[in-house]
Amino acid sequence: MALGTRFAPAEARRRREAARRHGLGRLLTPYAFLVIPLTFLIVFTYIPVANMFFYSVTSWNGLSPTKAFVGFDNYVEIATRPELFGVLKVSLYYIGGSVVQIVLALYFAAILSFNTRLRNLFKGIIFFPYLINGVAIGMIFLFFFQPGGTLDSALHLAGLDGLSQQWLGDPAVVNSSLAATSIWRYLGLNFVLFLGAIQSIPAQLYEAAELDGANRFDQFRHIILPGIRPIVGLSFILAISGALSVFEIPFIMTGGANGSETFVIQTVSMAFKYYKLGLASAMAVVLLVIILLVTWAQRRMFPDEKVDLA
Repeated sequence: MALGTRFAPAEARRRREAARRHGLGRLLTPYAFLVIPLTFLIVFTYIPVANMFFYSVTSWNGLSPTKAFVGFDNYVEIATRPELFGVLKVSLYYIGGSVVQIVLALYFAAILSFNTRLRNLFKGIIFFPYLINGVAIGMIFLFFFQPGGTLDSALHLAGLDGLSQQWLGDPAVVNSSLAATSIWRYLGLNFVLFLGAIQSIPAQLYEAAELDGANRFDQFRHIILPGIRPIVGLSFILAISGALSVFEIPFIMTGGANGSETFVIQTVSMAFKYYKLGLASAMAVVLLVIILLVTWAQRRMFPDEKVDLA
């Protein structure tokens, strides 16, 4: 009995230490899983952003080993050169296209959320363009809009030869053509967002509405639209930020020619064509601030409201 009593405290201490180590391991395990993604986030996002802010106050050309500090001279140059901000008017075409895109996506999502024939086929057709690489889409529509291409051939077969024109060569229509391409490409993204939000609405609400004599339009107006309001707001934020920073489609299809140059294309040209990386970094900072301000203003004007469909 004396021997067992003597070893009891030691055994208790070992158990307490094991429990403490086990508890510490459980506490640290989630952070261990976060190490790799956080490392990638810091290395490939936050450090480049910090470097961008640093370069924006220098006159670095991207090649020189020295980076002369110039303060806010780059920002002053941006503010005093109207042509640098003038290209932002091109974004208005993409903002208009984004509105059309959201309306179409909401329409198709509402229609295909009900029992429609071949709805899975149509879902795949609508979403498929979003899976295609942007370079491939640019090349496809480059041939689609070229003189004598697919669009002109379709107009000829329909007897509408008078509508044929330089779709990518005429400054009056080039931005509309590029915005239409963006609509086709990103329609599937908004469609999936809206469809998922609509399908999360309880089916009992539709059944109750049908018993009350509500038709499909009434269900859309009083059930679907209020129920997916937060997703619609998110889509508008993504649409506006994307319209302000559009790059891929116009760069591939026109290279910014014929009045299709966007702010991002101009920034890239400033950095890698004219070797003014300091000024280009300042332009990127200005664009980031504009997007943040637009997003903040939109959130203030259209705040998220708690959805209660019960």
